[in-house]
Amino acid sequence: MVVIGGGFGGAAAARALVAADPRLAVTLIEREAVISTGPGSNAVIAGLRDAASIRFAAAAIPGVTRRQGEAVAVDPLARRVRLGDATMLDYDRLILAPGVDIDWDGLPGYGRAAAEIMPHAWTGEAQTILLRNKLAAMQDGGTVIMSIPASPIRCPIAPYERASLIAWFLKTHKPRSKLLVLDAKEHFSNQANFQAAWKALYPGVLEWVGLPDGGRVTKVEAAIGRFETEFDDHRADLGTIVPPQRAGAIAVAAGVADRTGWCPVDPATFESTLVPGIHVIGDAIIAGAMPKAAHAAGEHARACAAAIVASLGGAPFTPMRLENICYGLAAPSYGFSVRGAYLPNGKLLNEIAGSAKTSPQDAPAEMRAREAEEADGWYRQITAATFA
Repeated sequence: MVVIGGGFGGAAAARALVAADPRLAVTLIEREAVISTGPGSNAVIAGLRDAASIRFAAAAIPGVTRRQGEAVAVDPLARRVRLGDATMLDYDRLILAPGVDIDWDGLPGYGRAAAEIMPHAWTGEAQTILLRNKLAAMQDGGTVIMSIPASPIRCPIAPYERASLIAWFLKTHKPRSKLLVLDAKEHFSNQANFQAAWKALYPGVLEWVGLPDGGRVTKVEAAIGRFETEFDDHRADLGTIVPPQRAGAIAVAAGVADRTGWCPVDPATFESTLVPGIHVIGDAIIAGAMPKAAHAAGEHARACAAAIVASLGGAPFTPMRLENICYGLAAPSYGFSVRGAYLPNGKLLNEIAGSAKTSPQDAPAEMRAREAEEADGWYRQITAATFA
């Protein structure tokens, strides 16, 4: 068994494989020796966390051989993975947990050089720190503009948490400054709770412009802070881009991503519908109603591992009920959540009727504070389970 990607999905898959059958030879390939998590990064940007608090050594899992390196190619006929140092690894089954990559062609004017001026802070610790430092250095009275793309994206609640915490930072430290959010969507996850929080906490600070009102950014010019939309042009003192995304590069190299840039899978076993013998989990897949999220990736991992072990043993496999929870912060002590449960149905994962639970809009301050604490507890729990 070879698993590529040591994040929330890949590490969980490796653990689940050896737990299900200790006789399996499992190799986990991870490019980085130290991983900075996406969850928690918004708090770093707003100065509520130190960058070190979201930094973890790649998992060392008992019974799993860990290889630090980058998988650059897959030969599905020979069932072989090639690493960047030319090492070749044979596999019987391959699990890809590649996460997302930025689609650098998805927004005209935005590229790697532009990202040094308008940080995305979506992948990599350096970008998170860059946006934090630019936000801290901006003069009071400046305008921050944030661009959000159309779906699908990793962690659909995260851009709106980021907007909230940037607004909190401005209100607290630069009270004459403003945040303009330009969004290519009309509706988004937990929208009612976020917008109620913005109205209560950030009047005159945060303005959200959705798709019908010209929120879709069609071009940027980073050097002059220009955001072009279908209706208007806007100028920022500080711009930040939540970038268009696609499945990680190794998924493309393995042939398991389709023309959408994402990976179609059997929603029960997570085996690729394009390449037999390769399973894909986490943010890279076309998952239907189930969001791309850290919690979801761990659920994919356990179902995928169970399906593989059942298949190897010739045993029947019953599709598993999968659950997800996403927390969002509107302020340090103002949190809410959305939960759901999912089952395979045809080619996708469908939400089980009645399973969706969202924090009530009229929740008292005590509940908001409690959910903010629960969000922190969830983060501590999932990182301990992944990287310990």
